[in-house]
Amino acid sequence: MMIDTTQKKIALLTGATGFIGSHLTRKLVKEGWDVHALIRDNSKLDTLQEIQKKIQTHRLTNNVEHLTKILIDVQPTTVFHIASLFLAQHKPDQVSQLIQSNIDFPTQLLEAMQLAGIKQLINTGTSWQHFENSEYNPVNLYAATKQAFEAIANYYVEAHNFKICTLKLFDTYGPNDTRPKLISLLWKAVREGKVLEMSPGEQVIDFVHIEDVVEAYCRAAELIGTQASGHMVYGVSSGNPMKLKDLVTAFEQATNQQLQITWGGRPYRDREVMNTWVNHHTLPGWTPKIPFEIGIRESAPDQGFYP
Repeated sequence: MMIDTTQKKIALLTGATGFIGSHLTRKLVKEGWDVHALIRDNSKLDTLQEIQKKIQTHRLTNNVEHLTKILIDVQPTTVFHIASLFLAQHKPDQVSQLIQSNIDFPTQLLEAMQLAGIKQLINTGTSWQHFENSEYNPVNLYAATKQAFEAIANYYVEAHNFKICTLKLFDTYGPNDTRPKLISLLWKAVREGKVLEMSPGEQVIDFVHIEDVVEAYCRAAELIGTQASGHMVYGVSSGNPMKLKDLVTAFEQATNQQLQITWGGRPYRDREVMNTWVNHHTLPGWTPKIPFEIGIRESAPDQGFYP
């Protein structure tokens, strides 16, 4: 009698209700994964409505013992850590929130994984850990917390033979993105016909379509299963960074819309990222496939971009 050695792929995700996490959750379900999501009591499942019955959710508490029990019960082959608190510019009373969300919680997750005997983690970092293309120079406190957790993750690799892959994301965009980021602001300006005040526009931006980002996570999950213990780090770039002014022009051409923009209407931010990080390694076997002019049309409001 032949023995079926095919292992069921089981994913446990943090941040499954967010923009990136919800797209990845749908992709994993489509690819036949058994998907489990760690969610907080106040999390809304609107972004997962159409697949809600196909996944299992677990209420999250800041307790290592509780996390360990979930991991023992689920026995995920891979943990995908996507949840984070993003603040481009923090206020003093937000420091504790950043530390708790981006360092404390994921460290508890790693400790629980160790206790449960789960060793594979796909972690999410940011290109903003590399201001002015430095090996390490955080743009802001958010990026610094990402680096701090990366250093902590290295401990679990060295001490407990974890296999970790960190994907450092550039800017992301795509359908159903309600985040108050640049592409949303451009579509809002189109919809409302209002003048948009922007910086002088010479900074370089690298936008990666969400479908390409999700493919990167899936590819990382394939690779991590074959590697020995260690910490792999890759940048997830479109390969086509553009100056902000050029990106707006490309947006107008792709959408056949005319934007009203006052260039220089606001100053550059403190520590504005003028040039993107280029000294990164590309994920083996992964290449971005969706050009900006196609991806931006798919993100139009009449296709569900706005609620």
